Amino acid sequence: MSDRDAAFQAYFAARSDAMRGTAYLLCGDWHRAEDLVQQTFTKIYLAWRRIQRHEAMDAYTRQTLVRTFLSERRRGWFRHESVGEPPTEVPVTPSGLPEERLVLLGALAKVPPKQRAVLVLRYWEDASVEYTAELLGISEGTVKSQAARGLQTLRGLLAEERVR
Repeated sequence: MSDRDAAFQAYFAARSDAMRGTAYLLCGDWHRAEDLVQQTFTKIYLAWRRIQRHEAMDAYTRQTLVRTFLSERRRGWFRHESVGEPPTEVPVTPSGLPEERLVLLGALAKVPPKQRAVLVLRYWEDASVEYTAELLGISEGTVKSQAARGLQTLRGLLAEERVR
C-alpha cells in the first residue's frame, strides 16, 4: 500500500462516521447518507494527490459533502424507497426524549435543501456565518437569510406536529 493510500485510509477511518451523521441530517435517510459519504470520499480520494494541506481536510470534505448533496437535489437524482432497516444510532445530541429527536429530524427533512444545508452547518456543525458562506459558495447575507427562513420553516413544521 502506498503512503498516499495509507494516509487516505486513515483519514477515511477517522472522519467517515462524523460525515455520515452530517449527511443524514442533510438528507434524512441513512442509505442516501451512505451514498453521499461514499461519493464524497471518492471525490476526495481522486483529488488526494493534489491536496496540499491534509491537516485541513475537514473543511474540504464537508464542503464536498454539502455540494454533492445540493447537486444531487438539483438534478433530481435521489431515491424515495427504503431498502432495509436504518441503523439504530441517531446522530443527535443526547439531550431530550427520543421521540422529540425523531420529530425534529422528521421536520428537518422537510426543510428545503439549501436552508437545511445552512441549518446543519450553522447549528449542527457549529460553523460560523463566514465559514458556511465559504463552504456553500454564497454570501454571508444569504447564509443569514437562509438560516432565518430555515428556522422559521422548522418552527412552523414543529408547531404543526404539536397540533396533531
